[in-house]
Amino acid sequence: MISAAQAHWQSIYSSKGEQDTSWYRPRLDESLRWIDSLELDRSSPLIDVGAGRSTLVDDLLARGFRAITLLDLSEAALAASRERLGVLGADVNWRVAGLLDAELPENHFALWHDRALFHFFTDAADRRRYAALAARSVRRGGHLLVATFAADGPGRCSGIPICRFDAAALAAEFSHGFTAVDDSRELHATPTGGQQAFTYLMLRRHD
Repeated sequence: MISAAQAHWQSIYSSKGEQDTSWYRPRLDESLRWIDSLELDRSSPLIDVGAGRSTLVDDLLARGFRAITLLDLSEAALAASRERLGVLGADVNWRVAGLLDAELPENHFALWHDRALFHFFTDAADRRRYAALAARSVRRGGHLLVATFAADGPGRCSGIPICRFDAAALAAEFSHGFTAVDDSRELHATPTGGQQAFTYLMLRRHD
């Protein structure tokens, strides 16, 4: 039996085209800028949680990365990315799962990427579980890049209440396993012409 959250996102990705969703961007330029700054070895294992239909994986593959895991609650979202990539996606690890229920390898990922998943965890206990899972799964010295709606961003996404964060509040959520490295702000232009303020934060896993 699927959860209410899974049913919601499966419906969204099954019924709406890419440009019918407010979070759509043809490229995740801000994420790519941060990732490029790390100068990671191309054999480094990366995970994109809440990947949806994002083209981040396309750009990572084009940069030569091959050890990529995409995780999302919606099978329809990942199926769309798999179809878009064709043979290029053969080596991608596709994971249909809710993040907090996912079994991930320990001390493994060089980079954990999250654009707009963390802010859906409105329960503090669930945010602690998320942070603990990230700390277990990211290798020591590895990085976590997380983006959420900023403090002056929208209060809801896809009809669901979310948590908004400035950089300091976001860093505090991960302070037991990570040290904040730097942050940025992005004004995301939605397909309908609106703007959404995002906080981006890069953190480093404690050695």
